[in-house]
Amino acid sequence: DPLYVAYHDEEWGVPVHDDRVLFECLILEGAQAGLSWLTILRKRGNYRAAFAGWDMDKIARFSPRDVERLLRDPGIVRNRLKVESAIRNARGALDLIDK
Repeated sequence: DPLYVAYHDEEWGVPVHDDRVLFECLILEGAQAGLSWLTILRKRGNYRAAFAGWDMDKIARFSPRDVERLLRDPGIVRNRLKVESAIRNARGALDLIDK
């Protein structure tokens, strides 16, 4: 698949120092659990839109209503534990960055 080849050739193994990009990797890796990486790559743009462009400040303020909205979004993996962990991870990442 060209999407997978592009990821492998242009991103995989490349050092990253941007907090937003690192957070995206963390959330997408969590979403991938039990699924193929290609499945997640195909949904990547949808994740970016659903999760506020990976803005951790915004995600950390997501409410239970946002969780329900995300669970209805067919463009992402609609697993409650994965969605809620993304929000908790945003809060935890912000705690680390602020220290």
